[in-house]
Amino acid sequence: MATKKLVKKCKVEHLKYNQDDLSLSISYILKDTSNVCEPISLLCMERQTEREISFPLTIHGVEEEKHIVSTTIQKQQLQYFLSNGEYWDFYLKMFIENESPEEDEEEEDQIFVETENSDESDNDDESENEVEAENEDEYKLYRIKCPIDHVELLFYSDEEVGKMLIPYPTNKGNFSFKVRDYSFITKVEDASITKNGLLSIKGYAYHPIYDKNIEIIKKQLIIQDAEELIVEKFDVLTENRSDLQNTFGHHEHIIQASGFYAEKNIFPLVEQVDEKIKLKAYMEISFMDNGELITVQSLPLKFFSFNKMYTPLKRIFKTSIKKKKVRLTRTKKAKSLLISISDYHFKTELKSKVKRKINKLKKSPLTKKLYKKVFKFVGMLPAKKNQVIFEAFLGKQYSCNPRAIYEYIKENHPEYKLIWSVDKRFTHNFDNKDVIYVRRFSIKWLFAMARAQYWVSNSRLPLWIPKPKHTTYLQTWHGTPLKKLAADMDEVHMPGTTTSKYKRNFIKEASNWDYLISPNAYSTEIFRRAFMFEKDMIESGYPRNDYLNKCNNPSTIRDLKDKFGIPNDKKVVLYAPTWRDNQFYAKGKYKFDLELDLHLLREKLGNDYVVILRMHYLVAENLDLSAFENFAYDFSNHADINELYIIADILITDYSSVFFDYGNLKRPMLFFVYDIESYRDNLRGFYFDFEEQAPGPLLKTTEEIIENIKSLEANGFKLPSSFQPFYNKFCYLEDGDASKRVVERVFK
Repeated sequence: MATKKLVKKCKVEHLKYNQDDLSLSISYILKDTSNVCEPISLLCMERQTEREISFPLTIHGVEEEKHIVSTTIQKQQLQYFLSNGEYWDFYLKMFIENESPEEDEEEEDQIFVETENSDESDNDDESENEVEAENEDEYKLYRIKCPIDHVELLFYSDEEVGKMLIPYPTNKGNFSFKVRDYSFITKVEDASITKNGLLSIKGYAYHPIYDKNIEIIKKQLIIQDAEELIVEKFDVLTENRSDLQNTFGHHEHIIQASGFYAEKNIFPLVEQVDEKIKLKAYMEISFMDNGELITVQSLPLKFFSFNKMYTPLKRIFKTSIKKKKVRLTRTKKAKSLLISISDYHFKTELKSKVKRKINKLKKSPLTKKLYKKVFKFVGMLPAKKNQVIFEAFLGKQYSCNPRAIYEYIKENHPEYKLIWSVDKRFTHNFDNKDVIYVRRFSIKWLFAMARAQYWVSNSRLPLWIPKPKHTTYLQTWHGTPLKKLAADMDEVHMPGTTTSKYKRNFIKEASNWDYLISPNAYSTEIFRRAFMFEKDMIESGYPRNDYLNKCNNPSTIRDLKDKFGIPNDKKVVLYAPTWRDNQFYAKGKYKFDLELDLHLLREKLGNDYVVILRMHYLVAENLDLSAFENFAYDFSNHADINELYIIADILITDYSSVFFDYGNLKRPMLFFVYDIESYRDNLRGFYFDFEEQAPGPLLKTTEEIIENIKSLEANGFKLPSSFQPFYNKFCYLEDGDASKRVVERVFK
């Protein structure tokens, strides 16, 4: 339930520093003056942990329907922001009286989602503009807009902690703070290209350390392609920006000389381009430090303004060979300047324009609303008996428990119609599998899902999907829990959500599950509590591990090594780490820093071993292993990790649940836990004493890994004494018949 919206046009009117304190005034308009609606305080909430700070408000009265309030954020509070979070969102907390609650349908923006270039995404999948209070009869929170151009220049910095607190408008135009290491504050205010190919870029670039303390020798503008190769580099002219200094200058920062203007004829570049390229602009400064020339480069220059209408600029150039199109635009999320160069064909251009119009129509709120209503209506029609929809890892893979159940049904129960739900970006993983699939969120998918008698998935489905009464939903999940899950998590550090929202959405979706598979009694207890699951639990072992039981033999191992091009005379080390909740580029797109020293591993073990790397499905990295040919292999996109388990003589992991599955093979495991203190205490926490009960040694350096591998080899790969108790607790149900038990229980 949510209360009726009583406040509109809530926005920041003014921001200014008074020495080290930041004062701000806020205006809002009441939609209905007959209701009692009074401001209580300014509330600042950390986006992921939901820590809160409140600031008292001074009421200044009404000016042309605008109610004006103000407050001051003191220096010690600014320092608290720097040390206790990454994103801070501002709300006006209003007292509400005598409201009639009305339904507020929850919207999930997951229909027709397409991949965007996230660039330096500011994690702006923030909370909705209005936040429902715990007691909606007492107060309500309203998100505050930030229509102030160049507001980032009002940053607060602390050299002792080496960080900046930067006010900024989110992608939805709301007022927030972000915490960053010292970096450039940049903005492109104007970009154009003439008919003759003269590219002009105007804006400002300021660095709080280098601009303040060091004499700059040279400022240059760099144009780079997607592989970060420099395609153009040219000097910029410094422009006096007294306008910025008068409005935003504060503390010891003098930003008057931050303006720049640059121009370059890029027609020769346009002529050389053979295929479509996308370019971004960066600022680079050069200075001398103790006799050494140092260069520092900014992030991609932003191209965003509240006060100007934004229209992409397109030019068509006739080169000596063909026509070329140059388009000045900006990336969707990070709002960075984007220069794209491509061939120009009228028919192709027209076709692309029509396609963009169609995609825009698909993504419109009206289309999404209609799609949901149609899904709900179709779900009221009779079920298509024996139709089963399978989905693994959000439609990205043909793998895991859904695959094992699918293959068992296909072999033993041909009366069922089996269909896979596939993300359109990952159809290549299914094209050669002899399976029937539909593209996720397509019209065909809608009818298949809504009429299906069974759903089988190993991860959560979008919340907006209404489960028909005739559908049985089998949730297989995808691992024995080591890390805390859902309701058991103290804090959530994932992008695009908050702790309470994550838990609420997780438990709401779990309430749709009719059956949940558990691999052992230990997991059953955790799943019931963490997911608040009260329906049928199938404690069967994991169907995906049937393969390990049946295929652990020399013949299969030899065939798989031949298939992957791995020498049969070398032992295989499989490195399969998990993701880190707080290391991400954007929502659903995590990064991973490879701490394993492959150079040292090759030097010490390369004669007898090869290394296979398997990153988590949420990690967005593309590993470049070209320097480790015939030693290190990237199998991150290989659909079936079971095949990698089978050929691996040793597993190296960290906190990933892969070691529970690999334990079925009774082979050695090493745990590379270089950040265990942070992971254990700050990110997730563990369900059992991992440091005492792990079925292998906990190691923090590559040198320790090498030492342990050599020791294992010398001892004939003997397992530690901690392994058998581990096996008895977690692997006792894995006998090769889990798929059969699940199918006989669910598919009656």
